[in-house]
Amino acid sequence: MPSEPGRDAVDAVRALRVLPIPAAHPYPLQLRPEPGDGSAVVHLADPVVPDAPAGQWWPPPALESEWVREHGDEVDVVHLHFGFDGSEPTELERWCDSLDAADIPLVLTVHDLVNPHFVDQREHLARLDVLVPRAAAVVTLTKGAALRIAARWGRDASVLPHPHVAPLDELDLGHERGRDEFVVGVHLKSLRANVVVEDLLDILGEAVAAMPDGRLLVHLHREVLDASHPRHDRALLRQLETWSDRGLLELNLHAPHTDTELWAYLRSIDLSVIPYAFGTHSGWVEACYDLGTAVLAPRTGHWTEQQHCHTFGWRQGEGPVRDDVVRAVAEAYAARPVTPASRVERETQRQAVSAAHDQIYHAVFTAGTRVPVASA
Repeated sequence: MPSEPGRDAVDAVRALRVLPIPAAHPYPLQLRPEPGDGSAVVHLADPVVPDAPAGQWWPPPALESEWVREHGDEVDVVHLHFGFDGSEPTELERWCDSLDAADIPLVLTVHDLVNPHFVDQREHLARLDVLVPRAAAVVTLTKGAALRIAARWGRDASVLPHPHVAPLDELDLGHERGRDEFVVGVHLKSLRANVVVEDLLDILGEAVAAMPDGRLLVHLHREVLDASHPRHDRALLRQLETWSDRGLLELNLHAPHTDTELWAYLRSIDLSVIPYAFGTHSGWVEACYDLGTAVLAPRTGHWTEQQHCHTFGWRQGEGPVRDDVVRAVAEAYAARPVTPASRVERETQRQAVSAAHDQIYHAVFTAGTRVPVASA
């Protein structure tokens, strides 16, 4: 096999080969250069997962040291986003060692300082305790998250904003809502660990009922009705049915939305309430911004830095602050309608974020060590 050109010759001979982990996740897909962007970077596809259906990226084979040893000559830079929850810290140490041995720099985007899928954060932080110090460059989405990264690990993270979530073709379409009703939506999805909702729904029911044209919609994936589902919550389901029977909310049970169904759902509501007791960043907030749906979110993560949100406090161990929620719902009611994001603005932002990542990839590849922070 002919030897690959050295680092100094890459730009002149071929594009820089970046392996996102995972490559097929919606967020890394937004970082891919568009044709005509003039990028000298190519994003590689996810390695095939043995015995998994086509298109499944988890668990990522590229997170295994053996895969790096066998395929390291096919990759110039690795960019880790998600998928490392199943790896022990010792395994991640060995994986970082294998990247070093193959002379492959690691770029790490810290999406989750607090993992929304687990109540106990010790294992997640132990993994970050390995990855953040070993990365050649660290990226995150908000200044608040960057400050926390600096405080815990002494690393300066590049702050690059979350690009659009809804397709550009869906932007600038506007909302067809009238002002004859005020629709508040709470989407519980499949009740992941950070969804804590009983007290919040009780408060929202009161606040929405005070609006002469208010409706409270609650969506829930039907799969959690199965008693064998890991997030099945019999008590919550009974409470939701009781509230529905009393007319305090409209309960919608369904399969997970397709993308098209999700965009239609977000357009059908005036205010989307984020029921997260903990977390860091949110693609949901970005999708709402894209489509012109107001957001009410707790001040428990950094999603309120991503886009404008109506906010409420959430006292640890006590739940939402009632007066904050009631006030914020009234503010959202008065502020209708919300203007959707501009397609031009979001497209320009995506190009800038993609270009900033390209600069990071070339910098770590050329230096082989840590590089200065970047901004979009």
